[in-house]
Amino acid sequence: MKKENIVPAVSIDIGTNSVLLLVADVSDDTLTLLHEESNIPRLGRGTDKDKTLQPESCNRVLSVLSSYKAFLEVNYPEAVQSAVVTATSAVRDASNRDYFMERVKTVTGWNIRILSGKEEAETTFKGALSVLPKSEISRMVIDIGGGSTEIAYGSENGLKSAVSIDMGSVRFSERFLKSSPPKKEEIKQVRKEILKLLRGMERRENKVEIVGVAGTVTSIAAIELKLNEYDSEKVNGYRLSRTTIESYIDEFSRLEANKIEQKYPLFLKGRGDVILGGLLILDQLL
Repeated sequence: MKKENIVPAVSIDIGTNSVLLLVADVSDDTLTLLHEESNIPRLGRGTDKDKTLQPESCNRVLSVLSSYKAFLEVNYPEAVQSAVVTATSAVRDASNRDYFMERVKTVTGWNIRILSGKEEAETTFKGALSVLPKSEISRMVIDIGGGSTEIAYGSENGLKSAVSIDMGSVRFSERFLKSSPPKKEEIKQVRKEILKLLRGMERRENKVEIVGVAGTVTSIAAIELKLNEYDSEKVNGYRLSRTTIESYIDEFSRLEANKIEQKYPLFLKGRGDVILGGLLILDQLL
């Protein structure tokens, strides 16, 4: 229920794979969820290969953004103009990003703010800690996106390090997992490339809690919880074991993408061809 005289905060996140809408009341440093929505138009389809956003991909995103604006105009009209719209890896990488941003401005009236990899990692860290119980243990937040993966390390006292790496579920699936189901050699290539990109990163020997965010992790958590619809309150804080992650890697390695989506339609629709790539990144990070 909306609070009187308080204009809700609206954020829209244009990622490589998904476009997310969040509407919330923010007061006294507390965020109260009013509405959230997710669509998977896959803006970054083909971007890894030629560094260009494809016209059909842009059109899909514009359609989603237009639907979000229509929803806001009906339900939260006072918040439409103040919506914060951000974009990440696919738009960062694209040679025609200015053209895409201008189209968004023309169709919706919204200006897009492109987050740098470091900004994305920092924002992810703050967001993840905001929905988890306070802890004295250091935390490493892993955000596996479609085009990049952000790794942020710190504690309740603040962020200590943050890095963005050009490895993501869409990027690596398009680059390496060309067969469906993928060949063993293709999977080996993915793991080899991940290790190559992680080489030289500082290892955290002290006790640290690993926190996963974004679609790869939350989709598997929702499946494990046997949810009938996505519920962030139930997913937040759920413990996902590495054994469970490895079991899904084994299962998805044997299935065609459409079979994965048919088996898990609620949470993997639109992710069937990239979920394995995301899980391989997660597994190698762990």
